[in-house]
Amino acid sequence: MSEIETIENEALGAVAAASDLAALDAVRVAELGKKGRISGLMKTLGSMSPEERQTMGPALNGLRNRVQEAVEARKAELEEAELEKRLQTERIDMTLPPRAIPEGRLHPVMQVFEEVAAIFGDMGFTVAEGPDIEDDWHNFTALNFPEGHPARETHDTFFFHPQQGAAPKVLRTHTSPVQVRVMETQKPPIRILVPGRVYRNDWDATHTPMFHQVEGLVIDKAIHMGHLKGCLIDFVKEFFEVANVEARFRPHFFPFTEPSAEMDVKYRKVGESIEIGEGDSWMEILGSGMVHPNVLSNCGIDPDEYQGFAFGMGIDRLAMLKYGMPDLRPYFEADAGWTRHYGFRPWLSPSVAGGLS
Repeated sequence: MSEIETIENEALGAVAAASDLAALDAVRVAELGKKGRISGLMKTLGSMSPEERQTMGPALNGLRNRVQEAVEARKAELEEAELEKRLQTERIDMTLPPRAIPEGRLHPVMQVFEEVAAIFGDMGFTVAEGPDIEDDWHNFTALNFPEGHPARETHDTFFFHPQQGAAPKVLRTHTSPVQVRVMETQKPPIRILVPGRVYRNDWDATHTPMFHQVEGLVIDKAIHMGHLKGCLIDFVKEFFEVANVEARFRPHFFPFTEPSAEMDVKYRKVGESIEIGEGDSWMEILGSGMVHPNVLSNCGIDPDEYQGFAFGMGIDRLAMLKYGMPDLRPYFEADAGWTRHYGFRPWLSPSVAGGLS
C-alpha cells in the first residue's frame, strides 16, 4: 500500500470516528490545516521534478479533495444529530396542564384603561385613537390655544426639529388632538373615548415625561352641563365601586372648553389608603367643560346647531388612587417584582355588570 493510500485510510477513519464537531475539527486541522499532514505533502510538490509532479500532483489533489469531502459530509451528519438532540430535549408537551400560578401580569395602567373603557362603553362611548406625533394645528391651533400660550414653549412640550419650510412637529401633550381628527371626519352625534400616551417635559414622584390619559367627547344637539355632571359622577361611582359620591365642579380655564370646570370628590385617608366618597376632604379628579364654539368651528361643526362636552383624566393617577401606589416612577422601571405585586390577571376582563377589579 502506498503512502498516499495509508494516509487516506487513516484520515477517513479518523473522520468517521469523530463523535462531535470539536473532534471532527481536530481531525481537519491535523490533516488539512496549514501544518497538517496532507498540507505538508502538498508543499513537497515544489521540490519535485516535472515528471514527478505530473504523477504526484493529481494524486495529492485527489487525496485532499476526498478527505475534505469526507469532513464536510461528517460535519453535516453531526450537525443534524445535534439539532435532533436539541429538538428532543427542548420539546414541550402541549397536552400538560397549565401551571397553577400564571406568570404573566397585566400592568395596572392597562387594567385601569380597560376599566374606564368598560364603564364608558356601557354609556355608549366608542374608543378612538390617533398618532403620538402631532402637528401644530391638531395639538394647539384647532383647540383654541393662542400664540404665546405656555404649552407652546419648550419647557412644557417636546418639539421635533422642523423640516425645511414647515412648523415643527410635537409629541402630543394631550389626547385632545384625536377629538379634532374625529370631528373633522365624522358628523354628529359623536360620543368617543380617547385613551393613549401623552408627553410633557416633567419628572418627579407624581409626574413623568410620558404618561397616560383618557378623554371623552360628546357632541350632539341640546347637550348641556347637566349631562356632563351626571356622566362624570356616574363614572366615579362605578370606577371606585362606591354607592355614593359627593362631587363639586370648580370654575377653571382650558382653551378648548367654555365654561370649564375641575371636578373634585370628597375622600378620607385611612393609613396609606384613600377612600373615595367618604370624609370631608376634597380631591381634584379630572378636568372638563363644554366644548368651545371656536373648536367646533375649526372642525367644521356649526356651533349654533351643535354643542357638547369634553373631559380628560390621568390614567396613572387614577391607578395610584384606586390601587394604593405611592409613586408614579416605578410604573416605568420594568421591575418584575413590582408588576407581580400590583399586576392583574390578563384574562379577567373588567365589566360593569361582572365587576371591575
